[in-house]
Amino acid sequence: MSTQCDSSHATFLPRPTFAGQNTAYHLLALLTVGIWGITFVSTKLLIGQGLSPTEIFLLRFAIAYVCLLTVSHGKWRADSLRDEALMLVAGLSGGSLYFITENTALGITFASNVSLLICTAPLFTMLFGHMFCGMPVRRGMLTGSMLALCGVGLVVFNGAVSWGINPLGDLLTVVAAMLWATYCLVLKSVGSRYQSLFVTRKVFFYGVMSALMIYPFTSPDFDPAILLRPVVYGNLIFLGVGASMMCYLMWSMVVKKLGAEKTANYIYCIPLVTIISSVIFLDEPVTLITLLGTAFIIGGVYLAER
Repeated sequence: MSTQCDSSHATFLPRPTFAGQNTAYHLLALLTVGIWGITFVSTKLLIGQGLSPTEIFLLRFAIAYVCLLTVSHGKWRADSLRDEALMLVAGLSGGSLYFITENTALGITFASNVSLLICTAPLFTMLFGHMFCGMPVRRGMLTGSMLALCGVGLVVFNGAVSWGINPLGDLLTVVAAMLWATYCLVLKSVGSRYQSLFVTRKVFFYGVMSALMIYPFTSPDFDPAILLRPVVYGNLIFLGVGASMMCYLMWSMVVKKLGAEKTANYIYCIPLVTIISSVIFLDEPVTLITLLGTAFIIGGVYLAER
């Protein structure tokens, strides 16, 4: 991805509208980010039960991969070594590295903070797309980016000062947002040439394989008895089947149809779901500064896209 991008990927389709055949894809994007908004709370519950960030990712993606194998097993390799390498990058950036980083952040900071800071992913998608693929930078990107960064600062400052939250968790989330932006761009590159089922399965495969290499160094004391708890296996099934297999498949379809940049915009809907869920299930606090930071981040991303 860092060397060149096809000219067909240098620009995106016109700004999305809810008319015609694209309506279903916009609805799929909304459904996907709605489910993903709940996953922050679900993951934090699993961390509270004693599972490590790497264990949560491995179990979640292993479940998803096995389920996906039942419907996608005819094709095993990409058509070229370059495409296979891109699948590997997608498995790292949208799989193991992304989720281990995000899950680690969830163990340090609020679920609402993580969901808010992940909203910077569209900005990084535009930035990386411009740097590596020659995609045009929108007129309002600089202003929107500055506004969103102010929101990031408010969220991080509020957590560190008001609640004593380690800013490392928030910084890790920003790294996760960069990884997700990379995943979206790689997905756009290979998605037009392969079926969504195949691409999604390859992402899961490389995600699991790479996480297995990390696992011995991050989770030495795994207790299998934890998996017998209803709250644990219930959330793992939700994360594996719903939030991973189904949502990744839907996300791949939407990126293929609408483009990486436009699809990434839907990520800013995630915090609205997460904040409500975290208040209900985790009793996390919501302050005026948090709400102001939310408005800055979402408003900045929206402005950058105009």
